[in-house]
Amino acid sequence: MDTMILKSLLIAVVLGFAIGLQRTMQQIYSREKLAIAGSRTFALISLLGFLSGWLAKSAPQLVVLVALAVILLLAISYYVKTTHYKKMGMTTQIAAIVTYLLGLMIAFHLEQYAIFIGVLMIVLLDIKPRLKRIERNILPTDLNATILLLAMTFLILPMLPDRMIGPYQLFNPYKTWLMAVIIAAISFVGYIAIKILGNKRGVLLTGLFGGLISSTAVSISLSKMSLSQKSFLNNFAAGIAMASTLMYLRVLLEAFVINREVAKALLFPYLAASAAGLVYVFILYRRSHTGVIDLENSAISKNPLQLSEAVKFGVLFGIIYGAITVVQDHYGEIGVYIISLLSGITDVDAITLSLSELSADQKLSIAASSVGIVIASVTNSLVKLGIVYWIGGRALGWRLTLFYLVTLGILGSTLWLEQSYL
Repeated sequence: MDTMILKSLLIAVVLGFAIGLQRTMQQIYSREKLAIAGSRTFALISLLGFLSGWLAKSAPQLVVLVALAVILLLAISYYVKTTHYKKMGMTTQIAAIVTYLLGLMIAFHLEQYAIFIGVLMIVLLDIKPRLKRIERNILPTDLNATILLLAMTFLILPMLPDRMIGPYQLFNPYKTWLMAVIIAAISFVGYIAIKILGNKRGVLLTGLFGGLISSTAVSISLSKMSLSQKSFLNNFAAGIAMASTLMYLRVLLEAFVINREVAKALLFPYLAASAAGLVYVFILYRRSHTGVIDLENSAISKNPLQLSEAVKFGVLFGIIYGAITVVQDHYGEIGVYIISLLSGITDVDAITLSLSELSADQKLSIAASSVGIVIASVTNSLVKLGIVYWIGGRALGWRLTLFYLVTLGILGSTLWLEQSYL
């Protein structure tokens, strides 16, 4: 007896049983009395697919005949379900057809792909309650924003020329719009994460995903909320610190997307700062109280993906990119650092992408790009600290002062050690 065939047969049965078990548990949890197919039925369907594939060499037409028979039986079950029990939905029937195909795949020695698809299928079947919660939280504006992101990426971007234009050859339409798409996508991921989790969640999760949108917006929103909830100062400080920690990781991600050499130069300093930030957040979290926040009508709850915002960022990137090129010709790297300092007051993303792109175009050294990004990060962090003191008060500000002293100190010292000894 061939042990490989027995192994494949066992995989087919177990995979079908696992899919059927999910369907059975789903019916139990939803208190649905009508059960079209359970664990044993799905195991048999997968086994049927395996046997059809195994015997295909002797009877090639058997695969089609069995598939038609399975589809016919499922069609009858669907008719009975809709006609006599007034139940709608074809999820179980489609799952049964896929299970049959998985059995075929295993018979054709595609076990790894079949297992991967089977696990993915179980996950898709199991997220129904979560999908309903997501659908309840999605607004028409969110759907429009998703369509806009797709249009920005796959319609507008390919049509733009990828070359320098203008009187001084300083503007590249393709790269400028690409930067806008990158920032819009990162911000949108954070926004959708908050939408999925809901508006009333732990401050720490707000900082985690809000940091993908804007750590400055998180600092403003949580500082305002801390004024009326003084007993949760550690919570709000932890949320702001988490968002600022995400800022370090976001900068590293942006540099990696544009120029891996710049990202490599920033890797250890920014990872060290992020690790220190996470440790500090954990300490604050241990000292905080259980509480929820309401982010309705805050800067974080607003959809960041708007055409006006994308155009605004694209223009900002173009201005910074051109300004750095001009200033570098007259003042060298000192001019680059001055622009980095000024840009960091309002935004760290545009300067990160600009310097990474200039370095990729070999118009700026890796070291100068790295130092400029660090200067912008430090400036932006100090601005956020000032916002916290101004809006949230001294008690909240002191907690964030310690955070920035630790993370920025480690960031600067690690960068200095790296450039001095490596």
